[in-house]
Amino acid sequence: MARRADATARAVIECAADAIVAFGPDRTVMLWNPAAERMFGWSAAEVVGLEPQIIPEELKAEHNAVLERVREGGQISFATRRTRKDGTVIDVRIDTSALTDGAGEVTGWVNICHQAGEDDVARHYMAERARVVRRLGDVVADMNAQRDLESVLDRIAASLRELTSADAGGFVLIEDDMLRLVSTAGLPARLRGRTAALSKSLVGELMKSGKTVMMATGESGGFDDLIWSALPRLHTIALGLSHVAGRPYGALYALYSRRKLSHVELELLELLAGHAGVALTNAMAFEEVVRQRAHERAVIDGSADGIAVLDDARLVREWNPAAHRITGMPAQDAIGRPPPFPLPEPDATLTCKLPNGRWLDVLCTALADGGELVIDFRDVTAAKELEEAKDLFLATTSHELRTPITVVQGFASTLASRWDQLADAERRAAVRTIAERAGSLGRLVEQLLLGSRAGADELPVSNGPFDLGAVLREAAAAFRPLSDKHTVVADIPDDLPPAGGDAMATDIIVGQLLENAFKYSPDGGTVVVRARVEGEGGWIDVTVEDEGIGIAEGDHERIFGRFVQGETGDRRRFGGVGIGLFIVRRLAVAQHAEVTASSRAAGGTIMRLRLRPADGAGPDPRAA
Repeated sequence: MARRADATARAVIECAADAIVAFGPDRTVMLWNPAAERMFGWSAAEVVGLEPQIIPEELKAEHNAVLERVREGGQISFATRRTRKDGTVIDVRIDTSALTDGAGEVTGWVNICHQAGEDDVARHYMAERARVVRRLGDVVADMNAQRDLESVLDRIAASLRELTSADAGGFVLIEDDMLRLVSTAGLPARLRGRTAALSKSLVGELMKSGKTVMMATGESGGFDDLIWSALPRLHTIALGLSHVAGRPYGALYALYSRRKLSHVELELLELLAGHAGVALTNAMAFEEVVRQRAHERAVIDGSADGIAVLDDARLVREWNPAAHRITGMPAQDAIGRPPPFPLPEPDATLTCKLPNGRWLDVLCTALADGGELVIDFRDVTAAKELEEAKDLFLATTSHELRTPITVVQGFASTLASRWDQLADAERRAAVRTIAERAGSLGRLVEQLLLGSRAGADELPVSNGPFDLGAVLREAAAAFRPLSDKHTVVADIPDDLPPAGGDAMATDIIVGQLLENAFKYSPDGGTVVVRARVEGEGGWIDVTVEDEGIGIAEGDHERIFGRFVQGETGDRRRFGGVGIGLFIVRRLAVAQHAEVTASSRAAGGTIMRLRLRPADGAGPDPRAA
């Protein structure tokens, strides 16, 4: 009896007009009757034991949800779509119920599929339209939330396939007369970046038509465009144009190789293309803002001027690296506090001095859209010091020139008016004084000319091997009779090797160093000229040491500047115009040598000239 009942049930299923599909607990096909073969095109042998191929990708979630609801009890009837073996999509109504065993446990499900009538198709069309429109809203919101242009393009391609049930899709950018594929979905990744001519593409045809959406079909799928060869059995292409700033920016492609395209999908493609243009506009505007901010930040951070932004309470909000370098105050200490200098009125400039001695020019600008201020300040200490030094130089030079000129003029007038009344010895003494003062004037003028040439890097230096020992001994001998307070000692080895450089320039350097040694040791003392060969490269160190007032801390490098002297502010005591050591440094550099200053532990100064050997061996001393 049971065997007869089973046979009867089998006959009913085989002869049923409706397609019957049973699924096991693992969601694979258990039963596939002849009506299912006729409706969907696959034979039972092709589907039994496998996951069903009739369910479109975008409807798999719906299919699984229905099965779970049926597991909880009851029967569900719903309208949906299913895919045939030839790739077409049909509208169906499915009655779903659970298979249970004797204990009431669910062992599977049965789907009875009816091809939908016109009313069902209409209802399904409206329901499907409502579903995809709701989904379109979610997709658009998601696209507009993206700020990175590449992310927006990838989201557009993925949404295209999801909403239009396309088998593949992509987005192409219009770049002059070319197209470039920038995002894909369902296509090989290697196609990204591929280009094609705009004039020969479907996008070109669409732009010529004046429309925003079009559909093209081909029997063989041999579309002459950018990406079609990568999708086998391609039969339909739908594309929609996206505009940015009123101009065509790119196009969405929906590619179909298994499914057919309906009016709903075509309408969705057009809507999606329009929304894609909005999302792209937003992303491009955001990227432009980011680029502008990055450019502004690079300009601010790379500026040699200090730049600060103050809020309406006049507290620092931004503080660039140059502001740190100029003021010595790092950003973390400056932000949230007033700037460490007075502020001028907006659109005005103020010159002020920091506690660390630096001079600043401060410019204040008010932003038009709020109470913020932008402060631009630069270090003008060098210019300020040079200006002061020039003023002092002019005053000192005038004094240095006036004294000998006054003496020369006075003695010359005396000789002219009282020549016959003066004794021969008096006349000779007056002429000797005039000659000495004229010599002083000549030396001063020569020094000024040499300083001018040094500043323009036009010193007359001819480098070559020369007898350094002879130059040093002659210089020491020439200075011994010039002062009865000083003792000049020459500590120069007899075997001192020749040096490389210019003998006359070296003589000027040593002479200036000896003159300074006399000048800045007014109470006298010993002045030592010493020469030694130092280091593996054979460099020759020449030093001039005195027992004078020494050099103030921090001035050891500063004294080589133009118009600068040690003991600043006391020029009347020592005289001079402050360019002697500037000339010394420039003459040393011209010989590829080095000159430095240091203080003696017992008081006084050591001036060191380092010359290269005549053979030119060894590294540059300035790199040591």
